[in-house]
Amino acid sequence: MAKLRHLALSVKDLEESAKFYESAFGMERVRQSKVAIMLSDGVVSLALLHLRSNDNAPDERGPDYVGLHHMGFLVDDVPASSEAVEAAGGTYHGQIMNVGGGPESERKYRDPNGVVIDVTSKAHADSSWRVPTDT
Repeated sequence: MAKLRHLALSVKDLEESAKFYESAFGMERVRQSKVAIMLSDGVVSLALLHLRSNDNAPDERGPDYVGLHHMGFLVDDVPASSEAVEAAGGTYHGQIMNVGGGPESERKYRDPNGVVIDVTSKAHADSSWRVPTDT
């Protein structure tokens, strides 16, 4: 069974955006990098992204895009869930090349409306963002 794991917003200013969600909704900062801050309410995570180059934003939206970037689902079996996504009309979009584990750990799809969706294993989620996946 899949569970919504996170929403990712592409933002103009990482720190300003993080402070807003921390102050307004009590979200906790759980991880940070040069291009992302991951916040969590303990159940669902909010990934704030500031992708400054096309290397970090490898699709047609580019580094200046602001808005919903993608959403991620935590699944028990990435290959089986990928088959279900494709059977339902989703199209393969790729994977992030610097992510360990290969296609067995995370794949990206577009839904019929073009929204990007991550299909992610629990092991990958636990190792990559250290956000609780047991709830």
